[in-house]
Amino acid sequence: MERRSIGAGALSVGAVGLGCMPMSWAYTPSRRRGHESLAAVHAALDLGSNLLDTADVYGPFTNELLLGRVLRERRSDAFVSAKVGLRAGDQHVVADGRPGYLRRACDASLRRLRTDVIDLYQLHRVDPEVPVEETWGAMAELVGAGKVRALGFCALGAAAGPGAGRRGDRGYRTTLRHLERLQQVFPVSAVQAELSVWSPEAASQLLPWCAARGVGFLAAMPLGSGFLTGTLTPGEGFEPQDVRARHPRFTAEAMASNQVLVAGLRRVARRHGPEVTVAQVALAWVLAQGPQVVPVPGADRAHWAVENAGAARLRLTAADLAEIADLPVDVGAWD
Repeated sequence: MERRSIGAGALSVGAVGLGCMPMSWAYTPSRRRGHESLAAVHAALDLGSNLLDTADVYGPFTNELLLGRVLRERRSDAFVSAKVGLRAGDQHVVADGRPGYLRRACDASLRRLRTDVIDLYQLHRVDPEVPVEETWGAMAELVGAGKVRALGFCALGAAAGPGAGRRGDRGYRTTLRHLERLQQVFPVSAVQAELSVWSPEAASQLLPWCAARGVGFLAAMPLGSGFLTGTLTPGEGFEPQDVRARHPRFTAEAMASNQVLVAGLRRVARRHGPEVTVAQVALAWVLAQGPQVVPVPGADRAHWAVENAGAARLRLTAADLAEIADLPVDVGAWD
C-alpha cells in the first residue's frame, strides 16, 4: 500500500487507516463480535492499513484491550494512534485535560494496549477548565519520557453548530487558534477532523494549515458514519444506543433526500469498473485532498477492512472530482 507521512515526514503510515471505534462503541451494539473485530484488525495489517485509531473512552477501555490482543503478536506491523482527554460518565463524556490525569491515563492505555510506546497520542477534546498549553505540555512530557512518539490534536465536534451546512463555515477558527498556541509548546504532528464528501469543510479550513507546516491530517468519518457506503436503507432505523439514532442526518427523511449523494458516487464507481464500490470512491475522494491526508474509516468486519484498503489503489480523474464537487448540498447536516 502507498505510504503517507505524518509530521514533516517523521512518521510513515499506510494511506488508509483503520478506525477501531465501531468495534466497541457508538454503533450497533448487537453486532459487536470480538473475534470478527480481531479478524478486521489482522486483515488491515496484512494489507498495509497499519494506522490503528483508538481511544481510552471507546468502551470505555474495551477497545484498547481488544487491540492489545493483536499488538502483543504484531506490534511491529502496527502504528498505534490513541486518544486521551475524555472520560466516560453516566450517559455522557466529559473533557479532562489535567496533567496528572493525562499521565495516569497514558500509563493505563499502555498496559491495555500491551505496548511500551504509543506512536501518536492525540488530545481528544480541550478541557475548558485547563489552559490548553498546560495540557499539551503534560503530553509533551510523555514524549520526553519515551512513552509517546508524537502528538496530535482532534478537532472532532469542533465544527458543529447552527447554520453549519455542507459548504458553510464549520467553526474551525477556534481549532486554528488552539493549534497556533500548541505549536508554541510542542510540535503538532497530526490533526484529526471529520472529512468526507458530505463534510468537506476541513479541506479548505484546516488542510492548508497542516500542509504549510508538514502536519498530517487524519480524516475521521470519511464514509459519513456508514451512509456513504450505500449500504444503509432509509427508514430502517437504528438501535437506541447507536449514535445515529439521534443524528439529524440519519432521520428517514434526511437519508432519503441524501441518496442523491450516494447515486453520484455510484456513477463514478461504475466508470472505474464493476469491482469498484461506492465506499472506495468516497475514500478515494478523501485521499485526493492532499498527500498528507490519511482517511480512517471505521470497520469491525474483515471484508470491510479489505474493501476500504482497496481504495488506496483507486485514482479519481479530474472529471470524477468535478462531478463529486457538483453534488447537491446534503440535508440534515448539523443545523
